[in-house]
This record gives sequence, C-alpha cells and structure tokens, in this order.
Amino acid sequence: QVQLVESGGGLVQAGGSLRLSCVASGIIFPFNRMGWYRQAPGKQRELVAGISIGGTTNYADSVKGRFTISRDNAKNTVYLQMRSLKPEDTAVYYCNAGGNRSVPGEHWGQGTQVTVSS
Repeated sequence: QVQLVESGGGLVQAGGSLRLSCVASGIIFPFNRMGWYRQAPGKQRELVAGISIGGTTNYADSVKGRFTISRDNAKNTVYLQMRSLKPEDTAVYYCNAGGNRSVPGEHWGQGTQVTVSS
C-alpha cells in the first residue's frame, strides 16, 4: 500500500523559510513524478511545484525564485524548500505522486499546514 507522509509545516513570519519533506513508502521503484500542491481556505487545490525522476522541475509562477523542489530517489523522498514566505503562501500543502505536469497522480499525503504571519 502506497503511503506519502509529509512533515515540516508550521508557523513562520513573513520573510522566513520552511522546508517540507515527503517520504513515499510501499513502492518498489521511485515514482516518475512527484510534486507539491497546496490548498488555501476557500480556494481550489493548486500545483506548487513538480519534479521528474530525472530532476526536471516546474513551478507555479507565484513561487518561482522563492521555492525549490528536490528529491532523493534512493530515499523515496521529495523536498520543498520555501524561502521569502508571504502570508498568501498560507495553506495546507500536499505531497502528490504518480501524475504528470498537467494532472496530479492518484497518491496524496495527508497534508501539512503552513501558516505565514504578517
């Protein structure tokens, strides 16, 4: 059974940094693609960043230059380094696996709350 477990969320002041981690278990081979999505209250879930097994990345325009996605295939782990955080980054962040650049995969983590205070 595939499981994605996120960690690293929390409360931070505007301008601060956080690093999210997501560990995948129950798989034999690394997922071709993993990504991070977020959902703020009253808004739809949106893609934040994605990364292929080869390391090709894509980002939402709103986080380009501030967030960095990376992965360690040997550890089945994907990371999201978030810098220069803004109050509008406040959301529940979800790890996702198995999708492509346009469509999320079927596997989701439970979510981790990121709150940025002004």
